[in-house]
Formats: sequence, C-alpha cells, structure tokens
Amino acid sequence: MKTRCVALLGRRDEPTDAVEEYCRFLGAALEPQGISLEIERVAWRELGWRKALAGMERRAGNWKTDWILLQYTALAWSRQGFPLRFLSLVRLLRKYGVRCGVVFHDARPYDGSRLVDRVRRQLQVHTMRRVVRLADLAVLTIPREKVEWLPASAQNVVFIPVGANLPSPETAWTMEKSGLERPPRVSVFSLSEGRVGAEEVRAIAEGMCYVAKRIGPVKLLVLGRNAESAEKLFREILHGVEVELTISGLLSGERVVELLGKSDVMLFARGAISTKRGSAIAGIACGLPVVAMEGWETAGPIKEAGVELTAPGEQFGPALMRVLNDPAHWACLSERSRKAQQSYFSWQAIAQSYATALGKFERA
Repeated sequence: MKTRCVALLGRRDEPTDAVEEYCRFLGAALEPQGISLEIERVAWRELGWRKALAGMERRAGNWKTDWILLQYTALAWSRQGFPLRFLSLVRLLRKYGVRCGVVFHDARPYDGSRLVDRVRRQLQVHTMRRVVRLADLAVLTIPREKVEWLPASAQNVVFIPVGANLPSPETAWTMEKSGLERPPRVSVFSLSEGRVGAEEVRAIAEGMCYVAKRIGPVKLLVLGRNAESAEKLFREILHGVEVELTISGLLSGERVVELLGKSDVMLFARGAISTKRGSAIAGIACGLPVVAMEGWETAGPIKEAGVELTAPGEQFGPALMRVLNDPAHWACLSERSRKAQQSYFSWQAIAQSYATALGKFERA
C-alpha cells in the first residue's frame, strides 16, 4: 500500500519558491519508493492565523493515516521571523494524532545584535526546540553536529541534504567545456538582494579581475535570482577588464542545466557553502568544480564534493586560478562532484533517505 504524505508550506517566496520546488522534485523521486507527496499551503498570510488554523483543524481529522511534512523557514511562517504560530500549528496537528515530520530548511537562528534581533533569535530557538520534541521526525538539511540548539537527547532527528532544483542535471556531465582555444567560463547561479547582494557582486568581480590579469580573457555568466538587478554594478566594476559578462536572469531548469554544463567552474558567493544551499549544489549536480567560502556549516558531503574552498575574507581569485590553471586538478574536482551527486545530492538518493526515515519513525 502506498504511503501518502502531505508537504505543508507557509508563505510563498517570490519570485521563485525554492522550498516548493524542493517538494516537487522530492515528490517525483518518492513515487518509485511507493510514497506519494502532495503539496498544500497554510494561507495564514491571506486569511490571518485564526482562520488558517481553523482550516487546518478541519483537515487534520482526515490526515491521521498520512505523514504531514511541514517545511520550516522562519519567514515562511512569520512576516518578521517570529515563528511562534508555527508551533501552534504543530500542536494542533499532534492534538488530532497526525504523524508530523518537520523539514528544517533553515535550522540556524537569525544573526543581529539589536534587542529585536536577540528576542527574535531566542523565539526561533525556542520554537525549533519545541517542534523537535513534538514531531515524530525532524529532518535537518545540515549535519546534526552543526545545530547547536538541538537537544542531545533527541532521537527523532535525521540529516538529509537538499538537492539541486534542476531536471536531469547529470546531462551536463557530457557537455563540451571551453577548451584551450576559447576563454574559460565561470558561472554564478543566484545572488542575494540589497546590500548583501552588492557585496557578493564586488567579491565576484574582484575574483574575475584577478583571473583576467593572469590568464587573459575570461567569461562570466550570471544567472538566476537577482542577476538582472546586479548587472549595472557588475559592468561598472568590470569596465576595462578582459571579462565578457553575460546576464541571464531567471531561466527554465533545462536552460540552467545547459548553461552550467557548458561552464568550466561555478563560483558560489552567497555566504558559506553547505548542504542546505541548493544553488551551490546545482554546480555539484552538474559535475562542476565549485569555488566557495568555507563556513561553520561546511561539512560532510560538501567536503567530499569537488569544492575548492576559500577562508572567510579571502578573495576568490586564487581559488579560481587553482582550478582553471591546472587541468588535472579540474578533472579531479569534477569527478568528485559527480560522485557526490550520485551518492548524496541526487533526488533518488534523497528520496531513499526519506523512505528509510519515514519507515523508521512510523508510529504504531
């Protein structure tokens, strides 16, 4: 008999919702495991929490034989990142005997030194701790040892990295790269917005200038979220430098795979790389060497992949040179990325981990 699961999402992220895409790819991969995954949203933003919870209460009685997989990020369940109502939702579902799993897409409380930041951080930690105690299953997208707030006694916790929200990224493995006769291409997939995004642009441009001064013309492809809004700053910084800039913005998954597959290396600049960073794992899934900053979440399968790490504060240029200037090293990193995709980051591997976890924590 097929196991039925419902992925329960909060507020939709714009212009793209990576968590919803995650659920869709996961659902397709779970089908061969005999598990169906439907997607529903709690419309708290549109209806208000009182009406949204009342709607969930009407549904809960029909979910007693199903798994409900709640997808957690603080901003999905609160406009300002105070997710106490999420805890109310979990309590309501448990009241009706519903089997609850919680997927922590962001298990780190927010930074900040203001009073409001400290209060928000305390509430986030309180909420996540209580949810782990209430839930039948807690899925972490970073290794357990990296989650400082997690109670040591928790026995219902599993680590499952995210995958790339891309269709058949393995098709990129056989695509032709730049070769000796053409300039190498560095790809950047997704940027942050606002001030943080501007800092990322400057770090990327600095690294490309470093490379161009040493090996001559290079190509930089920037695609995905916030790419188009960053174009002006990129062109200002790269003016007069032998860097050919292409901005592609939001594209279909198939087109992203095609463009990454024709790249020589991916540069990930959205903070430290980790197993929860789907835009970084996109490069790994496509079999690319990935240049990225190491951070406190950088552990486990990420270090087995073909990632050339930089220390915090170190510019990307030397790392890019190590990859682009050494064909043997490039080939080694590329092979490591392909192996990591097969073992950890493919949706088939992720679905198998879910199937094992759901079976293990099934309540009698």
